[in-house]
Amino acid sequence: MRPRSVRRIVTGENEHGKSVFVSDGPAPNHTTDPATPLAQVLWATGEAAASGADPAPAGHAFGFHSKDGSLLRVVDFPPDENYDVSHLARFLDEHGVRDKGEARHFWFHKTQSLDYAIVLEGEIYALMDEGETLMRSGDILIQRATNHSWSNRSGKPCRMAFVLLDLEPGAKT
Repeated sequence: MRPRSVRRIVTGENEHGKSVFVSDGPAPNHTTDPATPLAQVLWATGEAAASGADPAPAGHAFGFHSKDGSLLRVVDFPPDENYDVSHLARFLDEHGVRDKGEARHFWFHKTQSLDYAIVLEGEIYALMDEGETLMRSGDILIQRATNHSWSNRSGKPCRMAFVLLDLEPGAKT
């Protein structure tokens, strides 16, 4: 899939304490690995954030979530049949999140985060160890540090926004 940028508008204050627009343009941070979904991080807090004025600059690598912080990520999921499953497994293993049991779908993973997952365009199935549900544009899933997977069976891309909040093990979600 060709990258379709997300417009990122950032606010701040000027030298007089008045609110202003600091930047307005395409999000500079996006994945470059052709075997994984296009993911654009628009903002980050916590340990994963880059130092300097922009916490999500071009070329800065992010994991699945940010220790002691948050990530705002937009992901374009291709249809399931477009994945190189072995490459995706290596990607999930590199991040230490892949379900290595008898997962019923190749995307099963678990992170120590509270995720607000919002379908912006298209449709996708959210899968749990037991059960699944079809999500369409406007639907929101609250993922509470559970084993889960995304399955795009539509034949078309699905764009989702994720707000990922780091959780301490055992934290109330």
